[in-house]
Amino acid sequence: MPYILLVLAVMAETIGTTALQASQQFSRAGPSIVVVVAYAISFYLLALVLRSVPVGVAYALWSGLGIVFIALIGFAVFGQRLDWPAILGLAMILGGIVVIHLFSKAAPH
Repeated sequence: MPYILLVLAVMAETIGTTALQASQQFSRAGPSIVVVVAYAISFYLLALVLRSVPVGVAYALWSGLGIVFIALIGFAVFGQRLDWPAILGLAMILGGIVVIHLFSKAAPH
């Protein structure tokens, strides 16, 4: 169950960050409201995850997945390109997430 909540928290954070870009520095009301609501949901869900997952592990997974998803959305929605070092860095983040999930005794399985 904590991983389902964590995935939902990442999705909400990703929606909020996407809306942050669309808000044009909070000059558009609709996307700005989405930012606030999505971040509030994300932090609430992350707080629930922290009941059973150590804060370091939860935050590493939450932020790492969020970074990767936002990079993909930036490419697909906003046409933002990444160079090879950025792609390599994102791959390393994903690798770290896999290592934590598969091998860490601190992460609930």
